[in-house]
Amino acid sequence: MVTKIGLFLVMLMMLFLSACGDISTQLPVSDVQDKMINSILINSEDQVIGEVNLSEGTKGVTIEIKAEGLSPGQHGIHIHEKGECTAPSFESAGGHFNPTNKAHGFNNLQGFHAGDLPNVDVGKDGKLYVVIKTEELTLAPGKENSILDEDGSALVIHEKEDDYKTDPSGNSGSRIACAIIK
Repeated sequence: MVTKIGLFLVMLMMLFLSACGDISTQLPVSDVQDKMINSILINSEDQVIGEVNLSEGTKGVTIEIKAEGLSPGQHGIHIHEKGECTAPSFESAGGHFNPTNKAHGFNNLQGFHAGDLPNVDVGKDGKLYVVIKTEELTLAPGKENSILDEDGSALVIHEKEDDYKTDPSGNSGSRIACAIIK
């Protein structure tokens, strides 16, 4: 009798599990697909000094930056229009990502570039860890504000603080670090 009950329970369990289908399949709960981009961050001597991770969720793009070997203090940081980081000047990254042709800076009455980001504060030890969130950008290909167009984009750290108003780059000085976003 015990064997029949055991056999019945096993068969019932198999029937139940087979009706469930593939339990590893997950269905999306929204139309936003999580996407993650990881990139190395290099300095003007073409040395790896950190990493940049980008992800997108329902509230926009999150940019996480981990770096070391930077000069302490405030630095301007921007998304640039081309996915190229040729040291030492990083001019290969082009200008700021600006699909709507606005002026530079958060304090500019004419608006700001989609690639404008808040200044970052590097510690006295030369290390930086920051998480920035923006709704101005997307990782979804084909959209006007997508930083994943045909040639990609670049995240650039500048030598000085961005004044948030002066075109084209907020008097933030030379480009000192760069990460390709593709």
